[in-house]
Amino acid sequence: MGMSVTIGRATGQDAEQILKLQYLCYQSEAELYGDYRIEPLTQTLDALRTELAASCVLVARLGDEIVGSVRGTVDEDGTGRIGTLVVHPRMQRHGLGKRLMRAIEARLAEDGAATRYRLSAGHRSDATLRLYRTLGYAPVATEEVSRRLRMITLEKHAGETGEPALRQPMTAGA
Repeated sequence: MGMSVTIGRATGQDAEQILKLQYLCYQSEAELYGDYRIEPLTQTLDALRTELAASCVLVARLGDEIVGSVRGTVDEDGTGRIGTLVVHPRMQRHGLGKRLMRAIEARLAEDGAATRYRLSAGHRSDATLRLYRTLGYAPVATEEVSRRLRMITLEKHAGETGEPALRQPMTAGA
């Protein structure tokens, strides 16, 4: 490509680019579940700006373009909650999602003393679930949101690299 992707903290000036990228990336999820009213597609710019101010938001930049983003917060009990991981479609399958996930885990461990991480994904989001599994996340709960959507909650302890998950299949209730 000639340029390398850098990962750093988002600023308020990044909100519009992040929102556009989020909208682009969640089209396939909306199609997969037959629901274009999912929160990442209906979030307003003001709501995103509020989220930027209240949580840790990282962006991946290729030059001036934001090509990936991830968000996280740490609860009082030390649980790092990770959400809204997006990678531009042309940049997918090159390890950028893993880099963003490792970066947000490290940042939440430093900034908020996260001792474990928790996230969720839809039951049909195979590529996303596979990514999380390779990073060491294991399913801990399933919630039926609608007749078309079950959300799978996954978690791992801070410091786990995910290498064992590469050798073990994901099983329900694991």
